[in-house]
Amino acid sequence: MLVSAKEMLQKAREGKYAVGQFNINNLEWTKAVLLTAQEMNSPVILGVSEGAGKYMTGFGTVAAMVKAMIEELNITVPVALHLDHGTYDGCYKCIKAGFSSIMFDGSHYPIAENVEKTKELVHVTRQLGLSLEAEVGSIGGEEDGVVGMGECADPEECKMIADLGVDMLAAGIGNIHGKYPANWAGLSFETLAAVNEKVGEMPLVLHGGTGIPEDMIKKAISLGVAKINVNTECQLSFAAATREYIEAGKDQQGKGYDPRKLLAPGTEAIKATVREKIELFGSANKA
Repeated sequence: MLVSAKEMLQKAREGKYAVGQFNINNLEWTKAVLLTAQEMNSPVILGVSEGAGKYMTGFGTVAAMVKAMIEELNITVPVALHLDHGTYDGCYKCIKAGFSSIMFDGSHYPIAENVEKTKELVHVTRQLGLSLEAEVGSIGGEEDGVVGMGECADPEECKMIADLGVDMLAAGIGNIHGKYPANWAGLSFETLAAVNEKVGEMPLVLHGGTGIPEDMIKKAISLGVAKINVNTECQLSFAAATREYIEAGKDQQGKGYDPRKLLAPGTEAIKATVREKIELFGSANKA
C-alpha cells in the first residue's frame, strides 16, 4: 500500500534500523524493488529524481504505474513514493501527481531561504498527509543533474530546519552520489553525532548509500540515520548482468532479443542488490 514515509521512519529510528530508498528508472526497476520488499517483508521507499520522472514521461505516469503495480502484484508492505532532490516547483508537481512523500532540496539556497521554502512545504504536506524530507549541507558528486560539493552540514542550521516540523532530514556528512573515489575521506561521524544531538528524535537520511562500507552504515544507523538511499549500485548491477547476457551471445539465441528476456538478468541483479541492502539496513521483517 502507498503511504507516507513518516511512520515507517519513526519506527526505524526507534528500532535502530534503516529503511532503504531505492531509486526507480522504469517498470523493471519498480517491479524488482517492490517484489523484493514484499519477499523480505520490509517497508520500502521508491525514489524518483526529477530527471527520472521526466524520462518516464512525467510524475503522473510514475504515480499511476506505482499505484497500479502495488495492486496488481498484491504488495502489502508499506511503500512510499518519494521525490528525490526535488526543486521547489518539482515538489508541487509531485504533490499534484499523487506522490506520498516529497524531498525539497533547498541546500543550495542561503539558509534563510531554505527555511522559508521548507516552512511553506511543511504546511502544505501536513494538510495532505504527505511526508517531507529537507536537506542541509550538500551531497558530493552529481546525480541526475544535481551537483554538490560535499560540504558538511552545520548542526545549528539542521536544527533550524528540523524545528520547522519536517519528517526527515538529509545532512551532508561527506557522503557522495555515484562511485566513491579511492581517496574518499569517509563519513564525518563527528558532524553526524552533532546533528543528531541537535535534532532530537528526527529521522536522518544518508544519501549516496552505494559503496559505503558496512561498518560505516551500521555506525550511521546507530547515530540516528533511519533512511538510506541507493541508486548507483542498482544501476551498476543491472548494467553488469545485462552486459554478461549480451557478451555471452544469449540475445542471439532463440528469442533472446525479446526485451522480457534481455532485461531479465538485470532485473534479477537489482533484486539481489535490494535484498542485500535490506539485510544490511536491518529492515527485513519490519513491515
